Amino acid sequence: MNKIGLIIKREYLTRVRKRSFLIMTFLGPILMAAIYIIPIMLALNSHEEHLRIAVVDESQWFEDRFNNTKEHTFIPMLGQPIDSVKEMVKNGVFDMALYVPPTQLNIPSNAVVYSIRQVPMEVETYISSVMEKEIEDQKLMAQGVDPEIVSAVKTNVNLSVMRMDEKGNEKETFTKVQFTLGILLAMLVYMFIIFFGGQVMQGVSEEKTSRIIEVIISSVKPFQLMMGKIIGVSLVALTQFVMWILLTIVLYVGFSAFIGISNPEMISSGTVMSQEITSNDIMSNESVQSILQIVHSIDFGTIITTFLIFFVMGYLLYATLYAAIGSLVDNNTDAQQFTLPVTVPLIIAIISSFYIVNNPDSSLSIWLSMIPFTSPISMMVRIPFGVPIWQIVVSVILLAGTFILMTWIAGKIYRTGILMYGKKLSYKEIFKWLKYK
Repeated sequence: MNKIGLIIKREYLTRVRKRSFLIMTFLGPILMAAIYIIPIMLALNSHEEHLRIAVVDESQWFEDRFNNTKEHTFIPMLGQPIDSVKEMVKNGVFDMALYVPPTQLNIPSNAVVYSIRQVPMEVETYISSVMEKEIEDQKLMAQGVDPEIVSAVKTNVNLSVMRMDEKGNEKETFTKVQFTLGILLAMLVYMFIIFFGGQVMQGVSEEKTSRIIEVIISSVKPFQLMMGKIIGVSLVALTQFVMWILLTIVLYVGFSAFIGISNPEMISSGTVMSQEITSNDIMSNESVQSILQIVHSIDFGTIITTFLIFFVMGYLLYATLYAAIGSLVDNNTDAQQFTLPVTVPLIIAIISSFYIVNNPDSSLSIWLSMIPFTSPISMMVRIPFGVPIWQIVVSVILLAGTFILMTWIAGKIYRTGILMYGKKLSYKEIFKWLKYK
């Protein structure tokens, strides 16, 4: 055990001291947070230029339908030809010109915006929505229907989903959030297993190719070397994951303080937040409260705990196989024929994730979360939707038992393959090694 500890220490310190590890450890959460934070920050600090838009409406349908806002002002140009207005746009008198041509039919359905600069998307959307609503209203009135009645009967349905447990307790769930979270967790497990499992295989293969392995096994048993590498790299992965969690919490707290959100616990008690949210009308108190309500509906304790368990167990299972593959080959090219059968279950689990998020309690989803080679990914997809404890326990037991079996098999392959050089191996010969004592 002392020798395994030395190997673990060497593998761990060698990797955590690399510059690439430090960069990705601190840069990973920042990059992920930037995807959500930067757009909000830009919106909070943006001061858009006020746009002057000339309106030449030869159809005479929309002259007084466009409302002025703090972002843009619509200026009717009655009786002005479009060519002269376009010249004004070129000379900077107006930022752009909206032209509605005359129509031979009763309903104008075309319009053109002339501008030297790129027309903002929100301006396009606003103009289109105003024109569409006016045309719809005119059509309704032509049929003898009051548009106000149509607007009055339009109704938005707020559908809440309450999940009940066996004791009758109710909890509101947000399916879209669970959907996204399930896919995200599956992708994280997949990437961690592939990345750190590949590191184990590459490390073994490099030591074998450089013949350093011959010196190492003169004082360490092959099984001890294999387990030392697997555990050492797993500790590197856990270190990086824990750092990501801590940095994410820091970023969340810092960003919440920046936009002026008060204590999130006030949301659950139904009290109104005391601090004002200075977000230039981008976010209202209600929208922030709803976001925090969604965040607090997620059981982060269960998710983080199960993620660590299934990631560690899944990594250990696949790392033993990757270590065995590394002992078989002399270069990464030869490794392809052996890595494909190993990665197929992971690929199946990832593809099936999109079925599982829509049917987390189906028989197929349950079986995929029980089969050890797919359970690290499939179970994490189901966890945000709520999984019975007994299913998690059974899945972990099966995963642990399969890891022990694969460790025994991989150990037999490793001790023989690690000293094989320059020989093309077949699966038949590898099966023979399992019979060696």
